[in-house]
Amino acid sequence: MRVVCVGGGPAGLYFAISTKLRNPAHEVTVIERDPPGATYGWGVVYWDNLLDVFFRNDPRSARQIRAQSTLWQEQRISVAGAGAAYLAGYGFSMQRATLLDILARRAAELGVRISYRHEVDGLPPFADADLVVAADGANSRVRQAGGNPFGTRLTTGSNPYIWLGTDRFFDTFAFDFERTPAGWIWCHAYPSSAGLSTCIVECTPRTWAGLGFDRRGDADTLRELEKIFAEPLDGHGLISQCRGRTARWQRFSEISNERWYHDNVVLLGDAAHTTHFTLGSGTALAIVDAVMLARILDDNDDDLTAALRSFDARGRLALRPVQAAARTSMTWFEQADRHLGRDGDAQSNEVGGRDGHLDAVSFAYAMAGRHGPQPPWRYRVHRATQVPAVRRALRGLNSGGRWCLARRRGEPVATRAEQPERAEQPEQAELSERAAR
Repeated sequence: MRVVCVGGGPAGLYFAISTKLRNPAHEVTVIERDPPGATYGWGVVYWDNLLDVFFRNDPRSARQIRAQSTLWQEQRISVAGAGAAYLAGYGFSMQRATLLDILARRAAELGVRISYRHEVDGLPPFADADLVVAADGANSRVRQAGGNPFGTRLTTGSNPYIWLGTDRFFDTFAFDFERTPAGWIWCHAYPSSAGLSTCIVECTPRTWAGLGFDRRGDADTLRELEKIFAEPLDGHGLISQCRGRTARWQRFSEISNERWYHDNVVLLGDAAHTTHFTLGSGTALAIVDAVMLARILDDNDDDLTAALRSFDARGRLALRPVQAAARTSMTWFEQADRHLGRDGDAQSNEVGGRDGHLDAVSFAYAMAGRHGPQPPWRYRVHRATQVPAVRRALRGLNSGGRWCLARRRGEPVATRAEQPERAEQPEQAELSERAAR
């Protein structure tokens, strides 16, 4: 079977890998419009369930991914004037560019042909392909070709956000909410590689315009954000350039489709669906899509009609609750001023402490429970987990759980605040130097 994957992101590359692993005789080509190593974005986050998928599907690339990932423990939620609170748990993160490099090398090892700097405007060039996989992102040109056969719907969120990097290494997943004269603004920060972290800044349209970000240039925007987030950055800088691309303010676009295939064209990853970044599931869903489609094709003896019909039904059914949760999360952050208080006063926020003032512990609990009502006992547990001794005990339990999972997968166990192997040092040094300028 001749397969053409349009898009060299995680979805397209991992589908190519998964397909060749199951049937090396397939002729698989990945077409990517950018040159090798060019990608937008900093780090991606994932959890143990995705690591399980990686190790079950392809242990060789899984070991490389794990070696280049950072383990972080806890989420730290800081609120200006109200202190900080913690949410238990742990996860992994890594540089998006490093993930793509690993997957591209593995795909090439398996015999996948990768064609870079190849622009695609429609379907005619693939007339002789048995299967065309549209993995070219949320703005998929393949999906948009020939009208709207997939029943695509696009909903745009209201909050502006910008995806940046910083040369400060965070050892937790940190949320920092800062109060400005124009309103609240916050960042999501997490480690993404040795010495670098991802920093996504978000605010309401009112705050964004009030701070003048609709008029500021790139350098002025960074300077203002560095002033606002001076405390969490701790003297470090923000970086807007990532492998030659400059970050821009944007608004999140939720993509959904009534159908994930049409004729011999199938949608994968962000081309099929997007989920808000506050859920941290975009990369995981792309990988799961890739494995699911490859497995279904193999199970159906390459009967495309049956396979694509099955993938469409099973994939959309599995996605429904995830996309609903992401939509709820996006809405909660769009209304963050309501929880924080528009001007930070006790009367206008919904998470005041006993003294009527904004309480970081209560706010963190509201943020953690944004997907639905929680039983009263959960709040008591949440308050107990703010005690340092309890937090240490929970980290110990998590370490034990990770040890068991790592043994089962056959991968080494990491320690807290671990940094990945330094495979990208020249680039990282350049980025850190750029941040200092």
